[in-house]
Amino acid sequence: MDFELAPEQIEFIQQPVDQHIWLEGPAGSGKTTVGVNRLLHLLSKDIAADSILTLVPQPTLGVVYHQAIRNPQHNINGVVDVTTVSGLAKRMVDLFWPLVVEEAGFGKPDQPPIFLNLETAQYYMARIVRPLLEQDRYFESVTLDRNRIYSQILDNLNKAVVVGFPHTEVAERLKAAWIGDDGQANVYDDVQDCANRFREYCLENNLLDFSLQLDVFINHLWSNEQCRSYLQNRYKHLIVDNVEELTPLGHDFIKEWLPDFESSFIIYDQDAGYRLFLGADPFTGERLKESFEVQETLTESFVTSPDVQTLEKRLSDVMERPSHASAYGDAREVIQFEYKQYHPEMINWVADSIAQLVHEEQVPPNEIVILAPFLSDALRFALQNRLEASDVPVQSHRPSRSMMEEPATRCLLTWASLAHPDWGFPPTSIDVASALQQSIGEMDLVRAQLLAETLYWVDDDGPHLASFDQLKHNMQERVTYLMGGRYEGLRIWLNDYKSRKPEPLDHCISRLFGEVLSQVGYGFHQNFDAAKVASNLIDSIQSFRRVAGARPLSKDTPLGKEYFELIRDGVIAAQYVKNWTLQNESAVLMAPAYTFLLNNRPVNYQFWLNVSSPGWWERIFQPLTHPHVLSRQWKVDAQWTDTDEVETNQDTLHRLMVGLIRRCRERVFLGLSELDEQGMDQRGPLLNAIQQMLRNLAVEEDDDGL
Repeated sequence: MDFELAPEQIEFIQQPVDQHIWLEGPAGSGKTTVGVNRLLHLLSKDIAADSILTLVPQPTLGVVYHQAIRNPQHNINGVVDVTTVSGLAKRMVDLFWPLVVEEAGFGKPDQPPIFLNLETAQYYMARIVRPLLEQDRYFESVTLDRNRIYSQILDNLNKAVVVGFPHTEVAERLKAAWIGDDGQANVYDDVQDCANRFREYCLENNLLDFSLQLDVFINHLWSNEQCRSYLQNRYKHLIVDNVEELTPLGHDFIKEWLPDFESSFIIYDQDAGYRLFLGADPFTGERLKESFEVQETLTESFVTSPDVQTLEKRLSDVMERPSHASAYGDAREVIQFEYKQYHPEMINWVADSIAQLVHEEQVPPNEIVILAPFLSDALRFALQNRLEASDVPVQSHRPSRSMMEEPATRCLLTWASLAHPDWGFPPTSIDVASALQQSIGEMDLVRAQLLAETLYWVDDDGPHLASFDQLKHNMQERVTYLMGGRYEGLRIWLNDYKSRKPEPLDHCISRLFGEVLSQVGYGFHQNFDAAKVASNLIDSIQSFRRVAGARPLSKDTPLGKEYFELIRDGVIAAQYVKNWTLQNESAVLMAPAYTFLLNNRPVNYQFWLNVSSPGWWERIFQPLTHPHVLSRQWKVDAQWTDTDEVETNQDTLHRLMVGLIRRCRERVFLGLSELDEQGMDQRGPLLNAIQQMLRNLAVEEDDDGL
């Protein structure tokens, strides 16, 4: 063992290698630690590494297993398969494709499958839906960005397969639950038509999005004798972590396969289920427990103190929700509640408090996390500037954002459009000014706007950047010759690129980043967030080029231009595991609350911002789908009422609150401003719960003093 383990952990780890074990407990009780060491224990008993299958809900949660088996001191021979159900499905479809291609109804049985990620699925969805939006007035009553329309239609297809009903029933289920105006029924019909068209197009062209990969695997390959024998013969031992975050389809699959394993070890996190909006179902996950004779529970937290556990208990009581936490401490010792009138004052308080923790109390920055229901650009920018001014390293992670929302992406694509004038997408002078500000080190927006307004123009030949020498002498001095030289370096590179044969877009951006923007004096030099965005953008383009190049929608349009149009539509970025694994280990993390929970790591200090916001409580508006109606727990044909909405939001808030507290070792800082970022007065349920808890504590203190 790499570190000291509790006796009960060691007992579970060293159970006989032929045992089938169910282990549950709250977050922080050491379940994943047991899972990792159970894996190492199996390997120490000369069990072949490639006979062990480890399933996790999403790749980021498998990182800790990968780190353990790659540790040289464990001297592991072979490769342990750590994957997701969808990852396993994709591999099996690829391996056994000839056996199912005709049976599953694909239109090109003599050609290989083409697997789509989130970005490329949206590319094909956009090409199908965009004409319907523009010509047939689909979704006319819906005010929603196009990328959200594409992603919500895809989400409906995903929900259908993971819950277990035909994708053609999506509209029927949504309409049955709707109790509002009749116009929404037409919206659901549009959703159904788009989903049907997309599925037909995928079948015709051998394209497999997430939903179709799972559909082919479960409904065609899992029942195929050759595929099933392959899986049964290869994998003899099963470990599943965070089983509550898997979908009903995943739970059904595991339950059916369980009897074939020589051993299994299933880990269930009590009170979790943070991926409900993605189809996770902790209720069907918990029912797997019935299949295990050995059922164990870890109860003691290795993370939270008695005071922190009391905070969980007190808030749960106020919200009238059960809690496994004890109440022997003092919740007031582990919360700091700060009230400010204006939002910038709250941000200043957060930055000052973190600077004090880091510089005066010597707290490692990576033991501090800043959380909000939504991390807006303005909030992120303000906090980052204040913390960096206080010499506190900081990083952010927002995995569900549109790629075009990232300033670094807009900067890179602005220069890419300048480098490819034949695309016909000349950037505006505002785009150029913004790109110059980001690209040239120490350049402010005033100088960037001056350069853009005087040296940039568009004519019949496309966009142009003039030489810095064309500026008048006094204007050159205002910009400074140092920045002018850097501008010239960027301009010359772009002109040199345009004079040669065009390269693939990912090659262009990779060269631009490596040869110019990452160099000393330029804006991406030592900017790790920008480098991460650039790396993800390059990976995204490469993936797009591989897929779209095999099934292009237009042979006359360059793939780079196709990608540029896709990004302009606001495509949501696929999730990159390296965003988590390559995080700066010595920086404060800013993230949406759910993003932090799905990273599954504890910290010493948490800052909850905008606790008066209803965003902590209410679900994201999704007019084209409904995660709870399209669920196995929802009774088909039942109507979704305001009571259901309130009750579900209250349960969601409680799960979120409990999950965060169980990942906090020492203190929770609660930030509140009377006016939010938009200057509006808000009072959400989280604030009400906190205030009620504090009132209860004050009353108890007064009673004790009598």
